[in-house]
Amino acid sequence: MEKEREVSGAWPWPDSLDALTAAPGHHRLLFENERVRVLEVRIGPGQLVPVHTHRWPSAVYVISGSDFIRRDGEGKLLFDSRTMGPPLVTPTLQWTETLPPHSVENIGNAEILLISTELKEGAREQGETGRDAKR
Repeated sequence: MEKEREVSGAWPWPDSLDALTAAPGHHRLLFENERVRVLEVRIGPGQLVPVHTHRWPSAVYVISGSDFIRRDGEGKLLFDSRTMGPPLVTPTLQWTETLPPHSVENIGNAEILLISTELKEGAREQGETGRDAKR
């Protein structure tokens, strides 16, 4: 499916699953233009973020973290942070590819606070060269 999506460029999920639409209580738009979309993501201890998607890859600045579980759109476990060893030292920066339908549950004792800078696909297609085109 990933290869097919790359070739066709079509996003297979409805706009109604976009993070800002499907989970507005946890995603806040900070900035958007034709190249990027910047989101603040907040997930309190014990909170469950409804199923949503992230259409674009992103650089995620983790201000504060906590243990969490990510499940797919059907509820199947995809990731449990407790299996990854010691917790992240924050702040830190991570790269995240596009995310199909998923939910996130904060199973820790601290708020998860992220700033996600999503790189829209069109920005790479507008003739960027040199270091500006690196991902």
